[in-house]
Amino acid sequence: MHSYRFEAELWEYSAGQSAWVFVSVPADDSERIRELPRPPKPGFGSVRVSVTIGSSTWKTSIFPDSKSGTYFLPVKKAIRLAEDIDVGGMCRVELEVLE
Repeated sequence: MHSYRFEAELWEYSAGQSAWVFVSVPADDSERIRELPRPPKPGFGSVRVSVTIGSSTWKTSIFPDSKSGTYFLPVKKAIRLAEDIDVGGMCRVELEVLE
């Protein structure tokens, strides 16, 4: 099991009329995740994960960013509301890479 814990600030990416909220996985953790042996999968390098923020746990994917060399974790609105966090706020993230 490959688990990571970190604190991160929520940030927003706007594309046209829609906006997505993310946290960035720290560079050191992103590097370790990139180095994990995984069978090749279609797509663009996303990695399936289980995430816990506060009392909320869900499964999603993290996405690589070639500019920063880190992964981005999307944080959906239902989680932000349940945990009373918003863009600019800090949150404690527990992330487990799924096989």
